[in-house]
Amino acid sequence: MLTVIYGLLGLSIVVLIHELGHFIAARSLGIEVEAFSIGMGPKLLGFSRNGTEWRISAFPLGGYCRMKGEEGFKQALERKLAHIPKEKGSFYGEPAWKRILILLAGPSFNLLFAALLFAIVAFVGLRIETLPNRIVLASDYPLLSAQVSGEPSPAQAAGLKTGDWVIAIDGKPVRDYSDLQDMVSVNAQKELLFEVERSGSRLVLPIRPRLDKDSGQGLIGVYAWVEPLVASVAADSSAAIAGIQSGDRILEIQGKPVEHSIDVSSVLSEKPERVSIRVQRAGEIRDLNLVLSYDSDSSPLGISFATIVKQEKSASIGQAFIQGWAESFEMIGLSLKGLGMLFRGVNLFKAVSGPARITYLIGSATQTSLSSSGLAGLSYILSFLAFLSVSLFIMNLLPIPALDGGQIVLSVAEMLRRKPLLTTTIYRFQFVGAAMILLLFFIATFSDILFFSGR
Repeated sequence: MLTVIYGLLGLSIVVLIHELGHFIAARSLGIEVEAFSIGMGPKLLGFSRNGTEWRISAFPLGGYCRMKGEEGFKQALERKLAHIPKEKGSFYGEPAWKRILILLAGPSFNLLFAALLFAIVAFVGLRIETLPNRIVLASDYPLLSAQVSGEPSPAQAAGLKTGDWVIAIDGKPVRDYSDLQDMVSVNAQKELLFEVERSGSRLVLPIRPRLDKDSGQGLIGVYAWVEPLVASVAADSSAAIAGIQSGDRILEIQGKPVEHSIDVSSVLSEKPERVSIRVQRAGEIRDLNLVLSYDSDSSPLGISFATIVKQEKSASIGQAFIQGWAESFEMIGLSLKGLGMLFRGVNLFKAVSGPARITYLIGSATQTSLSSSGLAGLSYILSFLAFLSVSLFIMNLLPIPALDGGQIVLSVAEMLRRKPLLTTTIYRFQFVGAAMILLLFFIATFSDILFFSGR
């Protein structure tokens, strides 16, 4: 329930910021706003002020800003009028350039909101847990990796080896595994030059990440090399019962040497009921036996390995705002790349998320961040909301008739023609848009069903 509440609250905030942009622009340009609602559906509470009815509606999902004259299009269709009636102070009664400014205001507020959130995160600081930039070749562990049609992974084909340190990609330094993931994931099917350190020597290897059609991301087929040093042990877990402690280093599992965490995962992938583990503790070797359970989503051992923690924080408020804008525009670029992937064979039913899944992801991220980091987890939540706000900025500017972008296209066409568009022309345009939205809704809903059913 908390996940749903957090999710609805987060999504509603981003949508309300969008509608607030439309509201402020409309009032500034002399267009009357009949109603501004927090939530959708039937009105629960409300009051009127300065000609606007402020509402709280039944369904806590976003909201809307209803301007005077928005019903004019419907009336023109019903009365078979050639043009939409122009009424003073109404949306369609004002010049096209005013409508364009109002339509742009909603997405613009989303971009401003995202930049502000990113700036706050940059100033407060973000604690990031990551892993070393040393890699393990997935093809060395066939039980864990999913090779495509028996073909070698991009990393394997390029000549990467387990134990390599990735120093740079296309000349950009790779400080840790998250840097590697960021650069690879957004460059599917594009050749990248990997600078690798191996046994004291440096190599430059060209690698072309393959496109994962389920996520739209680039993959090369590597894992992070994580030293098998126990960082924490869950209470009442198999490891705790057997006597494993924080600080223990795993040397062997089931008699097999352990160099990194993937060695442990490889043995556990066979789901043994019992395992023998040899650990080193304060210079002393101990042999322990564990009885495993695979009922929960957590590790059957109940341990976590040591990670790298880095703190990213701006030196000043000014630098934080500059970084906020930079991250917003960087996110726009990444989002546009993601949209482009939809036309390159990506599985839409897995790569596209609907409202239910987005709500769940927001709520889950919020609950996890607050429970694990307390108020410090707010930085993660703000980052997530900023990303969502950028996504709404881009989505609403797409030239789809039912969205702001589609309405802008109509208004620009009216300006170029220097006379109002025919009602029938607008209707046909809107009909195509409705069909596109319906198709997108079907894809997103089916995608959500697959997600919640674990498929």
